[in-house]
Amino acid sequence: MGKSHLSPPNGGYRNILRAINSTPLLSHSASQLLKVTADPEHELADVIQIVKCDSILTARLLRVVNSTAYDLLHPINSIDRAVAYLGIRVVAGIAIAESTSGLFNKPLDGYDGDGGGLWKHDLFCAIASRSVAGHAREECNKDLAFTSGLLHDIGKATLSEFLKGTSQSAVGNISESKTADYLSAEEEILGLNHARVGYELAKHWHLPEEILAAILHHHQPAGAPEPLRTMVYAVHLGDILVMMGGYGTGSDNMR
Repeated sequence: MGKSHLSPPNGGYRNILRAINSTPLLSHSASQLLKVTADPEHELADVIQIVKCDSILTARLLRVVNSTAYDLLHPINSIDRAVAYLGIRVVAGIAIAESTSGLFNKPLDGYDGDGGGLWKHDLFCAIASRSVAGHAREECNKDLAFTSGLLHDIGKATLSEFLKGTSQSAVGNISESKTADYLSAEEEILGLNHARVGYELAKHWHLPEEILAAILHHHQPAGAPEPLRTMVYAVHLGDILVMMGGYGTGSDNMR
């Protein structure tokens, strides 16, 4: 993964870093899709071929494209049509999510969140982020916003274990204005927050810099590199919209 930015090097940090490093790498399909889509000369047929060789990914794509979030008039049953409709970066993002389903679907005990809540929140955030990106005044890659939205909160899956038993005091401190927000509460408890942990996890997976930036800065988009700021703001707003719609991840909802 390279040198970590987690510091200072106390026991808590080492345990969190150990948890990140022990997280399985991405599936072959997800890795191949990221490699193919990074090539500006790639073709849609290359992506379709990778997907067709992965039955689990094929099933996931068909479920997503036919979900109520896309509200299609007629269902899509062909993987060729599904890939063409969703877009290459969206397909790559879903492949990453499928590869890490154990993280997305486990209960977020440290946030008092139910199993599957993180996947539902991130999926709707991805869709909202893509929509927001489509209305940006500046040029913004909608599919990249989708992929980034899908992964923006992945750090919670790792950090949750280390936050067990802290949600009540964190919410209380925020309500009493002792702590600014839940991100600050995480930092006060552990010395770092889920955005930083997600960033380190994304580095462990060798994800592109654009996605790293979105994960790290999705709560504070003004800190993102200028060329990526519009996209990160799209994820930031998508996250807020989904929270307002009632699709949060637990005790940190709208805090």
